[in-house]
Amino acid sequence: MRLKIRRYRWSDLDTILTLHRICLAEVGLVPGDGVYYDDDFPRIQDIYLARGGDFLVGETGSRVVAMGGIKPVDPRTAEICRLRVHPRFQRRGFGAAMLLALERRAVELGFESVIGDTTLNQEAALALYERQGWRELSRHRVGDLTVVYGEKRLLPSAVIEL
Repeated sequence: MRLKIRRYRWSDLDTILTLHRICLAEVGLVPGDGVYYDDDFPRIQDIYLARGGDFLVGETGSRVVAMGGIKPVDPRTAEICRLRVHPRFQRRGFGAAMLLALERRAVELGFESVIGDTTLNQEAALALYERQGWRELSRHRVGDLTVVYGEKRLLPSAVIEL
């Protein structure tokens, strides 16, 4: 099964919001926990695309099973947000493919580094970031959760083929 990565379309909104909620519930994150939020989804055009970032989705067949966004922080740094892979499609390399596509796109958009965060609950995400050369910056408690913040320098030659 192959993952086709493309740019987000407005018609994807309900699908990616559902995907987001399924993925977070799978690792025990719930609305009101201080980490979970989804208010940016109806404003992807404004928050990601219009500000010089991007939002990508990954499909198998015609089904959206993965997603991720690039949100500019400043002219040199972007935040990788909303990296999700449907639980039934995990462990197939789709997370790595999405992360690599997001990093490549960030380079194309002129960013020199990316930042992101995840929680200790999301062990697969932590392992993925580590495998892809991210370094941990800090950890902070948010309610009952520990949020891990990381970064990666993006040099065009540093974005390596899988």
